[in-house]
Amino acid sequence: MYNLHIATIVIIAANVLVSFKGFNDGTFFERYKFGIGPIKAGQKERMLTSGFLHVDLTHLFFNMFTLYFFANVVISWFGPGKFLIIYFISLIAGSLLALFFHKNEPHYSAVGASGAVTGILYAAILLQPDMQLGIMFIPIPLPAYVFGIGYLLYSIYGMKSRLGNIGHTAHFGGAIGGYATTLLFMPKLIITDTVMVLLLAVPIIILFALEKMGKI
Repeated sequence: MYNLHIATIVIIAANVLVSFKGFNDGTFFERYKFGIGPIKAGQKERMLTSGFLHVDLTHLFFNMFTLYFFANVVISWFGPGKFLIIYFISLIAGSLLALFFHKNEPHYSAVGASGAVTGILYAAILLQPDMQLGIMFIPIPLPAYVFGIGYLLYSIYGMKSRLGNIGHTAHFGGAIGGYATTLLFMPKLIITDTVMVLLLAVPIIILFALEKMGKI
C-alpha cells in the first residue's frame, strides 16, 4: 500500500514546491491564496492555486501524510488518471463551497490541500468502507465509514461555530467532490452498497438542510 504511485509523488512534490515558495515569498502567498474579494474581482485561478499553498510545515505535513495513506486505495480501484480527476474536482469543489458559504465575507481567505485530500479520503472510504482506521487517542480502530460520517458532522459544527482557523467548508466541499465523482465513475455502488452510499450522504443532506433553514 505504501509504494507510492508516480501520480501521488507528483501531487506531493507540487504541494511541497509551491508551499515552500509561499513560505519564503509573502507576495507570492498573498497573490495565490483563496480570497473572496480577489476571486469575485476576477482572479478565479486562486480557487486552484490556493490548494497548493500551506500555512506552515505542520499544515503541509498532515495534508500530505493523509494523502500518502489513502491515495493508493483510489489508484488501485480507478487508476492514476481518475485519481487525479477526483483530486482536482475535490479541490475545486472545496473552493466552490467556500465561495458559496462565505460570498458575503470579502476578507475571508484560506489555503491548503485539505479539500482535495478530503475528497480522496472520502472516495477511499466509499470504495472500501470496511477499512479500519486507527485514530489518535482512540484505543480501537474505527470502521472507515464511521470516521467519514463523524468527520463531516464535526466539519458542520466547525462551520457553525467558526472553530479555529480551519477551512471546514473546503473540507466538506472536497468530501462532496470525492463522493460525487466516485459514484460517477462507479455508479454500481448505488446498487451494490446502497446502505453505505446513503449513510455517507447523511452529513451532506444535513449541511444543505441547515443552510436552507438559515442555521449555518
